[in-house]
Amino acid sequence: MNIANAAHAHNPNQSVWRAMFTDPHSKAFARWVAVINFWIFISCLTLALETVEPYATEHADWFRAVELLAVAFFTVDYLSNLFLAANRIKYFFSFWGLVDLISIIPTYLMILNLTALQGGKVLRLMRVVRVLRVLKMAKMAVQNIADSVVSSNPIVTNLRIYFIALFSVMMISSTLMFYMEGTLYSPEHMAHGQAALDAQLLITPLPKDALPTDAKFSPVDPISGNAIPEDKRFFTSIPAAMWWCIVTLTTTGYGDMYPVTFWGRVIGGATMLLGLVLFGILMNIVGKTIMVTLFGEHLDDKAGQAEHEPSRDNVVRMLAQLQLINESQATELKALGAEEFKARVQRATGG
Repeated sequence: MNIANAAHAHNPNQSVWRAMFTDPHSKAFARWVAVINFWIFISCLTLALETVEPYATEHADWFRAVELLAVAFFTVDYLSNLFLAANRIKYFFSFWGLVDLISIIPTYLMILNLTALQGGKVLRLMRVVRVLRVLKMAKMAVQNIADSVVSSNPIVTNLRIYFIALFSVMMISSTLMFYMEGTLYSPEHMAHGQAALDAQLLITPLPKDALPTDAKFSPVDPISGNAIPEDKRFFTSIPAAMWWCIVTLTTTGYGDMYPVTFWGRVIGGATMLLGLVLFGILMNIVGKTIMVTLFGEHLDDKAGQAEHEPSRDNVVRMLAQLQLINESQATELKALGAEEFKARVQRATGG
């Protein structure tokens, strides 16, 4: 009998709610993960479309409704994980705990409409921070690895993890590029800059031999001080930045779009390096697939089985979480020899 299944069967009274957040081998857990991943994808899609006119204005109410519904699910997920955590303080300050918190905090701050959030820059930052909820999807992929939840076909599992990583990088990189560079020539920023320039020209008129373009506002990179010419203003929305991101991740080049500001180039360089990492991961997966399909190698050979066997620490931790053993028994199990350890685990799980 499989250790995980035996352990789960040994606790028939375990509540569905607890299993949904603490038992990776239960159907409730898998279904909840699917629900959360669905809302992460939908919320990222609406976040991107909110930067595209006229959709942002025409469908503002729909975007807001979707955001509130998604945050309701994320809130349930965060509070449940916090309540069921073995050490709530440790979970609260852990990396994944902070990721779960960041996925809901910006929306609640915007709902409260605090005075400190009235500035346009702060509101834009709150909207951009929402994209970090895509890391919740990465968190669940990491949980699957940590808990040795491996499908019957490791290639499918690896591809799923790869596309989660690709989607996460694309969303975060595109959103950062839009915020760091695209907002410098957004309609709101251009209108504000032109109004400020017109007010200045009323006080200090241009000389008679000035060019007409001198009376037209041009955005400037705040770090380098270089003006951004009109034909270099590429990142007008997150979907536009996504095209740049795909090209950069797959070819390590900018193609027909490229950043011209300091921070835009920093993000571009980081995206290229991440593209190399993702390419290496993909080649590893493709290589394994070719070895299986063309040369008849098996994924379930002894080496592969040994690789995917849950470690002793994972088995002990799982038994402790399911309350099949106490803390002193867990310490004792870790010190046993291989055969005795296996026999004790079988007795604990009824195997």
